[in-house]
Amino acid sequence: MVARTLLLGTAVTCPRAAQAAITEADFLDEMPVVLSVSRMSQPLNEAPAAVTVIDSDMIRASGFRDIPDLLRLVPGFSVAYTRDNTWAIGYHGMADAFSRRFQVLVDGRSIYGSAYGAVNWGELALSIDDIERIEVVRGPNAATYGANAFLAVINIISKDPGQTPGAFASAQYGEQGMSGLTARYGGDAGDLRYRLTLSAQTRDRFETDVLEDGNTLPVKLGEETQTYFLNGRADYRVSATDEFSAQFGLTEGDWQAGHSKFPEEPGGQAVSAQYVQFKYRRAHNADDEWMVQAYFSRNNLESPNQPELCFDMAELEVVVCPGGVPSPPRYVATGERLEAGIDQLQQRFNLEFQQNKRLAPNWRMSLGAEIRHETVGSQRYFDTQDKLDGTLGRAYANLEWRARPGLLLQGGAMLEHHYFTGTDVSPRVALNYTLAEGHTLRLNVSQAYRSPTFFEQEGKLNYYTTSGLQVQQVIAPSAPLQPERILSREIGYVGQYPAFDLQLDAKLFYDTISDYINSSGSPGRYTNRDDYTVRGGDLQLNWQPVTALRLSAQYARACIEADPGIDRDLARSAPRNTFSLLARYDLGQGWAASAGVYRSGRMKWLSEGDVTQAFTRWDARLARRWKWLGNEVEAALVGQNLGEDYEEFRDTNIYSRRVYGSLSFGW
Repeated sequence: MVARTLLLGTAVTCPRAAQAAITEADFLDEMPVVLSVSRMSQPLNEAPAAVTVIDSDMIRASGFRDIPDLLRLVPGFSVAYTRDNTWAIGYHGMADAFSRRFQVLVDGRSIYGSAYGAVNWGELALSIDDIERIEVVRGPNAATYGANAFLAVINIISKDPGQTPGAFASAQYGEQGMSGLTARYGGDAGDLRYRLTLSAQTRDRFETDVLEDGNTLPVKLGEETQTYFLNGRADYRVSATDEFSAQFGLTEGDWQAGHSKFPEEPGGQAVSAQYVQFKYRRAHNADDEWMVQAYFSRNNLESPNQPELCFDMAELEVVVCPGGVPSPPRYVATGERLEAGIDQLQQRFNLEFQQNKRLAPNWRMSLGAEIRHETVGSQRYFDTQDKLDGTLGRAYANLEWRARPGLLLQGGAMLEHHYFTGTDVSPRVALNYTLAEGHTLRLNVSQAYRSPTFFEQEGKLNYYTTSGLQVQQVIAPSAPLQPERILSREIGYVGQYPAFDLQLDAKLFYDTISDYINSSGSPGRYTNRDDYTVRGGDLQLNWQPVTALRLSAQYARACIEADPGIDRDLARSAPRNTFSLLARYDLGQGWAASAGVYRSGRMKWLSEGDVTQAFTRWDARLARRWKWLGNEVEAALVGQNLGEDYEEFRDTNIYSRRVYGSLSFGW
């Protein structure tokens, strides 16, 4: 175990030296090593918080082609596509269309949006084929990642260029408008390793025509999206201890949008996103290294096909002007058109330093500092052509002390100054005690904050006539908001049963959330509400009963106790029970079969979501890998939701049965 841990730590800090020795089995056999909790490499049973690892084998076996879907493999997570190419994700409830309470990282680069709190999953310039693994910290982790590491941290780690030599191409085609094409080339030249990926993806998520509320005329959804991206990464080995890495990504999207029930909404979105990222690392060994990282990202969204809007003085609401989509025609008191185009711009510049150090044989420490400048702009949602901006700074330290064999004490804290809420400290203390060989008990107490977004604090949505007359105010700026605060208490158990080839990870938790941020009134303003609690448990199990079969099972139970006066939907936002199972079977001679079962209880999605009924989703995949003219080939057939149709996020979002085929070449 110790040798394996050191080897993996070396692979992370000095990948060139160890890449030839590392295989996927290193992450699956014995106890997986994780990096995302304390920023120090640790076996899963020594991490100070619960972690789920989704490895590349699970990603392939699941048949999922969209990154958010992979979170269905994490206990306690609720996942749904909303509309307009956005995803809703929750952990033990509090799930809305913005995923506001997670920190999401791609190779250390935060993709959490500061304007609205949304995670822009659809704009990621990242192919699912390029992901090495995803580490999900199930619980607050602000002591390491600061504000917005509130409920969980999702850390997506891409493959090292050394793992992707030569050319690779994959194509998918199937029902419900699903198609995709990805091409990648990786190579090396002396001390330089590089990778370049180009991809085009098309999706049409739901049934387009849906009967609603007993109506005979169907509601028409516009959800077809076309997204193109290019990304590249180059790693250069400067010396035996130093390495420089550079990444970039470009995304362009042409997304349909809208809903025939709401004809005043835009019918399309033009999306563009870019990022560049640079990292310099010096690693003497796994416990003695430092890193400097800088990145810049820009996300822009426009709606070029905004319908002409008018204000219905009788109904006091915005409608499509007569002659636009008069269904039925409505009398509009003012003959003037309204200005209400959609535009969104978000930019981020981030500079970070991190150092890991072994202070003594039984002491390790990780410390660092970060400064970030955010810029956002939207004529519609902030009622100004000026840009809003803010700068936050943070410093953190995590300390690990092996007091004696079998007893590990860990502590950490993040000091952070946010442009809206001032200075906060997010601490954590944890104890990992080995009851017997392969059986570890974990106690963890932590506190985290979620700072308000620009829209929650400064949002202003008004409708004006073309002559400048304000006719309606929908959202008004809020009084100064306090950050949301969570106090989390956790008891965890990690066990290995070698005789059965079984690993078990379970936890019980009790969380108290204070100063919950929610909107109310007319016009809407965000305010801090009272406290509420979330309690329950998570369980994940990995079992290999025979060499050819692997099973990964997850179960979670959660209950939210909240005063209905806070938010009447809050207590219903957590499904009481969720369950998933992914089974992978090696049939021999290159054939492999897998099946996934995903069960969610009844829940209410927050923001603009509906009550969705309990559902069980069944997926299956059959694949064969072989060599053709010396090249690696894989063909797969995937069936998704092979059971009954179910609802996602809204009762009009009907996810039906669908099948797609996939073909990939590597040479």
